Amino acid sequence: MVTTVSTIALFGLDGFEVTVECNCENGIPEISVIGLADVSVKESVDRIRSAAENNGLPFVRNRTTVNLAPADRKKTGAYFDLPILVSLLKHTVLDCINTDDACFIGELSLKGELRHANGALAMCLAAKNAGFRRIFLPASNALEASWVDGVEVYPVENVKMLVEHLKGEKKIEIFTSRLTDGNMVLPEIDFADIKGQQMAKRAMEIAAAGGHNVLLIGPPGAGKSMLSKALAGILPDMTYEEMLECTNIHSVSGMLSKASPRITRRPVRSPHHTVSHIGMVGGGVNPAPGEVTLAHNGVLFLDELPEFDKKTLEALRQPLEDGCITVTRANYKLTYPSHFMLVGAMNPCPCGFFGSTQKFCSCTETQVHRYISKISGPLLDRIDIQIEVPAITYSQMTSTDKAESSAEVKARVNKARAFRRERLEKLGIEVGTFESEKHENCGFTKEADEILKKAFETLNLSARGYSRAVRVARTIADLDASFEVLPRHVYEAVQMRSLDRKYFGNS
Repeated sequence: MVTTVSTIALFGLDGFEVTVECNCENGIPEISVIGLADVSVKESVDRIRSAAENNGLPFVRNRTTVNLAPADRKKTGAYFDLPILVSLLKHTVLDCINTDDACFIGELSLKGELRHANGALAMCLAAKNAGFRRIFLPASNALEASWVDGVEVYPVENVKMLVEHLKGEKKIEIFTSRLTDGNMVLPEIDFADIKGQQMAKRAMEIAAAGGHNVLLIGPPGAGKSMLSKALAGILPDMTYEEMLECTNIHSVSGMLSKASPRITRRPVRSPHHTVSHIGMVGGGVNPAPGEVTLAHNGVLFLDELPEFDKKTLEALRQPLEDGCITVTRANYKLTYPSHFMLVGAMNPCPCGFFGSTQKFCSCTETQVHRYISKISGPLLDRIDIQIEVPAITYSQMTSTDKAESSAEVKARVNKARAFRRERLEKLGIEVGTFESEKHENCGFTKEADEILKKAFETLNLSARGYSRAVRVARTIADLDASFEVLPRHVYEAVQMRSLDRKYFGNS
């Protein structure tokens, strides 16, 4: 007799249904697991045997074949333990139990307890899409799984508890608790703590309101890293869909807190410049999301930008343009979401004081050129806002003037985002589409258009650079709650993109 039990396997950020088929026949007692299973899946036999014996459950004594269908897709991970055990028990104590509408997920300990599973949210979403009504999974994953509506989540602590439930002896209560905003914490650095740098603060506000990429150039100690850290406190609130996407990504990566498995604040990733190419873009033998995907709907901060490997930096060009990254290897092809704000910080030269009026630069012209040229033209062209962060003066450091807090700036950012949605709704355009960024849909006045034309010719902007300048000007207008883009908005947008001539004009 062949018994079947359903589960979900992960591939990248998505899950697909797997049917666990179990057949027992006369022969030498052994269990064979087939269906393109990796070592961690095949090792489940020993974990299952120990779990069954330690919980007084019968274990098959015949020749048994376990097939994981579809057999042409690779299965990895230890969360196949529970469905395989249930398929074996359906030959004995669970022979009359109907599990057609149920999905089983979980790794077993030798005592029969269920261990936490990474990617539970992705698997639950896939189970719902596959039509399953009941999901049995480790109790530690129940809070995360409760995000998914339309399914019954059963938190299982051990196999004995599951068997009693399926036999109707002692029911497991459906998990109904909803997630809370437990990870809502105050930003590490408040804008009010940053002395001076009014133009840089304004640039960060514009970037947060429009989701623009930013490059900060200045000497050491000017506050570039502080500004980037403070950016987290002014990012706009996340929508439900954005929270779900980010939580799913971090769930698969095993980075969710068990106490509060919900991403409610936009992620800010700041990898060290020694990060590998795969660490940045994702992939590997067992494919996993990279930094560009972990920063989805948030910020990717690269400090000391020229110190990163050039191949790694150039790999950012596709996700910056498309909002996703495709990883192709010999045996798989995956597309990860990667719609993020790139914030780069760098010194203008190896010693850091090129162009400074306070300290002498000891670098030669060749050294400066070589250092600056590490940032390629195509990558620079994708950065909307490029500003200089000068050294702080003594009077600025000792000033007692009260600066705006992050909360005040964030309120304006949220208001600008809401105004943008309202403006596009009146035009019948969906937010985030190509149409929403076209010049004719941005409301440029005739005077503003003339200024933009002069900037295009003077700065020798590429087509991409022109569209980025249009977007920045439109964001500034949104901050002013203006349906039209006025000359002052274009002037400020052009001012935010002047360093490519000062530092990169001859590179």
